[in-house]
Amino acid sequence: MKNLRPGLLLFTGCLILFLVTFCSSLLLQGSGSFTPNLNAFITALVPSTSAFFIFYFALKRFVQNRLQNIFRILQSPPTLRHKNVNELITEAERHVNVLNDYRIREIKQLKVQDEFRKEFIGNLSHELKTPIFSIQGFLDSLLDGALENPEINRNFIERASIATDRMVQLIEDLDQITKLESTELKIVKRPFELTELLKEIIDTLELQAKEKNINLKLAKEYPLTFVMGDRNKLFQVFTNLLRNSISYGNVDGTTEVFISPIDDLILIEVADNGIGIDPNHWPRVFERFYRVEKSRSRHEGGTGLGLAIVKHILEAHGQSITLRSTAGVGTTFSFSLEKSPKNLQLSSRGIPIN
Repeated sequence: MKNLRPGLLLFTGCLILFLVTFCSSLLLQGSGSFTPNLNAFITALVPSTSAFFIFYFALKRFVQNRLQNIFRILQSPPTLRHKNVNELITEAERHVNVLNDYRIREIKQLKVQDEFRKEFIGNLSHELKTPIFSIQGFLDSLLDGALENPEINRNFIERASIATDRMVQLIEDLDQITKLESTELKIVKRPFELTELLKEIIDTLELQAKEKNINLKLAKEYPLTFVMGDRNKLFQVFTNLLRNSISYGNVDGTTEVFISPIDDLILIEVADNGIGIDPNHWPRVFERFYRVEKSRSRHEGGTGLGLAIVKHILEAHGQSITLRSTAGVGTTFSFSLEKSPKNLQLSSRGIPIN
């Protein structure tokens, strides 16, 4: 009975009423005789039929009004007019199932966000705790007597300064990501020459690469390649990618930058032959503070925000970044930039000449 629809239940009830009334009429008209006659049939049919229509329309109006109030509260009212009681109940069940599925997805998403928040706070706490404890240790040592020793005090102050610089860099990176995510940081696209920018960055990172004897270079001598973008922001993109390749590169390794024109775009690939990234880590590589190898990357001194900044800057340029990697073989990051129109007169830094 629980699976029967209201209309069918109402019909069943009225049918039972008809049979009871019909049998009662027969008993009253004859002395215990159940012989059918027209008067008994009509006497039973009229009240049962009337009861069916009265209760049916009353039930329909009641259900319709209640459902409209419920859906109005949920701010998602479906069309309830011109539907019978069974259709009203079916519509309500369908809508509740859709709402339930949405709530389940929403709860799952909130749980994921809560886990991310907890992990983010834990990582941020660790990143700040390391330089703070270093500074505290150096200051305590100076106050305990090292300040009077000229051979020690300068060394401790320099180390404290390095730890302070690390904290400043971390805060600046966090501030930049916040602005990128809230679209406060404006991207100013201008034409500039790409190979010049890459050579400038490679020269800047040369000393860092030499510490591990990593060969940092363009894959070949490319012709002048003009692209559209925010040169300062893209400077940071390439710097973060190349620093990342050095941090995770093997001693005596190689990092190469490839440039390939594809229609109206320029494809850029930063490839190294370092430790590689396991596919299980790929979906989270661009998250804030996410570490593929936590102990090693912290030892390298990065803030853990470099790839997250890269992702946001490229998205602000209307582009996306992808990676392919094999553990123990190497990693390649790829993205595209728009080609600069050929008819522009440009300076060596890509600024239009009027």
